[in-house]
Formats: sequence, C-alpha cells, structure tokens
Amino acid sequence: MSTPQSYGSILSGGVWSNNQMLVALLGLCPLLATTTSATNGLGMGLATLVVIVCSNGTVSLVRNLVRPEIRIPVFVLVIASFVTLVELIMQAFFYDLYQVLGLFISLIVVNCMIIGRAEAFASKNRVDRALFDGLAVGLGATLVLTTLGGLREFVGQGTLFHQADLLLGDWAKAISLSLGEDFQGALIAILPPGAFIGLGLMIALKNLIDQRAKRRAAARVVPAVRTDPSPA
Repeated sequence: MSTPQSYGSILSGGVWSNNQMLVALLGLCPLLATTTSATNGLGMGLATLVVIVCSNGTVSLVRNLVRPEIRIPVFVLVIASFVTLVELIMQAFFYDLYQVLGLFISLIVVNCMIIGRAEAFASKNRVDRALFDGLAVGLGATLVLTTLGGLREFVGQGTLFHQADLLLGDWAKAISLSLGEDFQGALIAILPPGAFIGLGLMIALKNLIDQRAKRRAAARVVPAVRTDPSPA
C-alpha cells in the first residue's frame, strides 16, 4: 500500500508542480475564454474552487456507497449540483459578473480537471484529504486564471482589476489600476490569440523555473568520494 501524500506535497502539487492548467492542460475552455480581465479570471477561479472543494468532499463521503459501474455519472451529478448552487448564488449577489461568466459557469460541470480529481483522488481518500486536495487544485486554477486575465487586461487595455467591485464590493475600487485613457494597448491581448500566447508564455516560464530549480538541486548533491584501499 502506497504512503499517503503529505498535506505539503498536496498543496505544492495542486498550486505549482502538478497544476492541472499548466501541466495537464485541463480546463482550457474557461481559461482561454473568460480571462479577458483579472476580475473575470478571479471570479471564474473562485467559482471553480468552490465547486471542486465541495464535490471532492461529497465524492469522498459517498465513495464506498457508489458501485464502480456508475461512479462517473454519480460524480457528474454531484458536480452539477454544486455548479447549479454557485450559479444561483452568483445570480443573486454578483449578477453583473454572472452576465459575463454565466455560460462558462455552467460548463464547469464538464470540466475534466474537476472530474479527474474526483476520480483520481477524492474517490480514494478520506474527506479531510479530499477537501484539502480540492482547495489546493482550486487555488492553483484561481492563480492561473487571475494571472492570465491580469496579463491580458494590462497589455490590452492598460488596466488591472478593472470593475473589481462587481466581485469584491465597493472597497475593491481602490485596487483597480489604470495607465490612463490615452494608453494604446495591444488589441491582440484581449482577443482569442492573446489567450493562447499568454498561456504559452506562462507554461514556458513555469518550465524554466522548474528546470533551474532542478539544476540547483543537482548542484547541491556532492557525489561520494570512493577511497581506494591502501597498497599492501
């Protein structure tokens, strides 16, 4: 029986080393379509985080009650229930943002990243570990969505967290940045090609950081010096 992952490795895996959007390239539909601004990316990321945490916990609770033949339909039903709940909450409290993200909120149901974590981790682990895995993977997704959205928004429009008050309330107007109305941005950044270019740059940067970290780790390893026996 394999040794369970530590909470630290679950967190680092979900957020960085095994980030599903940068490594497995799962969940690309919302990643590429909704990240025209940091606010949209953050809103989509938080919705995904809530769904994956709740679905992971529920799948872990019922894992011993579901027959293997029907586990995938049951997982999809669980995910769809929480997606519907998130949709209703967004319609009630964040309606302006929901009008932007509404279609893609519904598509969370078929997000391979969420179904994959339910099948690969939540269905095989205790509730606490399943919840923590969902939190780690959700945080990783939120960081990628927000970062890509912020990058495209800044390059394309010269703003950052524009209309953040739609998601976070009036206080969030203070964190909105702008380079001025005269800023001439690169229109391609907020068009579909800009999403692919931005994602490619983020993946390349992650790979570069990982490679440098591996080289540093290898440099710290000092090979043992083999001593020859003294001559007779």
